[in-house]
Amino acid sequence: MGQKQAIAMDEAIAGDPIAAAWDAIRTGLRRDCGARTFDGWLRPIALGAFDADSATLTLELPSQFMADWVQTHFAERLVLAWRATLPSVRHIRVAVGANAPRTAAVAAIPAAPEIEEAPVEVQGSLYGVPLEPRYRFDSFVVGKANEVAFNAARTLATAENVAFNPLFIHGGTGRGKTHLLHAIGHEFRARRPGAKIVYMSAEKFMVEFVAALRANDTISFKQQLRSADLLMIDDVQFIAGKESTQEEFFHTMNEIISAGSRLVISSDRAPQDLDGIEPRILSRLSWGLVADVNQPDLELRLGIIQKKLETLPVSVPDDVVMFLAKRISSNVRELEGALNRIAAYAQMQNRAIDLDFVGEVLANILRANQRRISIDEIQSKVSDHYRIRKAEMTSARRAREVARPRQVAMYLSKQLTPRSLPEIGRRFGGRDHTTVIHAVRQIEKLRAQDAELDADIRLLTRQLES
Repeated sequence: MGQKQAIAMDEAIAGDPIAAAWDAIRTGLRRDCGARTFDGWLRPIALGAFDADSATLTLELPSQFMADWVQTHFAERLVLAWRATLPSVRHIRVAVGANAPRTAAVAAIPAAPEIEEAPVEVQGSLYGVPLEPRYRFDSFVVGKANEVAFNAARTLATAENVAFNPLFIHGGTGRGKTHLLHAIGHEFRARRPGAKIVYMSAEKFMVEFVAALRANDTISFKQQLRSADLLMIDDVQFIAGKESTQEEFFHTMNEIISAGSRLVISSDRAPQDLDGIEPRILSRLSWGLVADVNQPDLELRLGIIQKKLETLPVSVPDDVVMFLAKRISSNVRELEGALNRIAAYAQMQNRAIDLDFVGEVLANILRANQRRISIDEIQSKVSDHYRIRKAEMTSARRAREVARPRQVAMYLSKQLTPRSLPEIGRRFGGRDHTTVIHAVRQIEKLRAQDAELDADIRLLTRQLES
């Protein structure tokens, strides 16, 4: 930064530190969230009043609809950003205000929102965040893809003694991992009213730990977390490559487990697929029960839609329900977001919900789902087809009954996803990219010679693309 720029920044901070901090935070949000999400939902935020006594800053949006969405999806991130940039701001409040710029109601809504009904206001406590009231076991729709994780979560929350600790829940984005963590917290508290429960994202863990280091007060941080009866850390993949944070995380895990308290960790991938995490942490995570949340099948997606429709003030025909269940298959959050979007547009435009209306409103989402197939989904589908355990996709076994399906899955991953060869190799047990190349060439060769294998691949491709 040049001398003039530095002077200008110093003057801005001296003149209005909150405005200067907001400029920096906005720049970071646009970079991290992408221009589309930022322009549609975060750019309209205006600064409201700052209450110095409670260290609470009000952020204003032009409508309740937008305020609810930002509060649901960005409250914690905004709290963390403000604390890191301007420590005098400890809490935020998202509200509708006159300062926020007005935009046309429909034009203000981005193409693929994930809007949900307004939660209890989240202001972010020093250690952990409040549990979301809606995320309970009775509101979680159970199916083949998530029943192991659900049963394990309920057991850990309800049983007097459990045979596993920690519980590690992993799966792709938007499949219900966070819902399960909050449900565990609610049930654990209901059965043990005096218990100390701490829930936080791994990002918050890191920010609070760094803040404690800077304040020379790591003892309080350690005591708050290590004295918990139930500690839940969401999205542990965030601490990858953060050495000092991982050191503290490892000792916190040890203290919790040694004390007989319960530990729940979530991630977007299995322990063996977490790059940048220390081996001793991965080993400890694998000590307990590792449960995956797979991509929901059609039956589960139908159940999720029906459950969600109970909370929406609109009527959706059966043919639209089936259409959505078939076309939006990547994750639960996107499916619920699509339903919220349909409901919002139908109310604002006073339109009946039919297939034409849905195709118009969800055009971008439907196009994206046509081309989005995950490696995880491919592994599950191929494992089911060949009747082997999904774990064999990442195992070291070379027996033909598992090696050939593994090669088929690698081949389909190359054909149906944009993932690079090294990334595909990593998702198959850390194999080298040359192994993937060999698998692709081998399957291409065998397809020309083996009609049964060719038919298998055609069938699997149709199922994955449907």
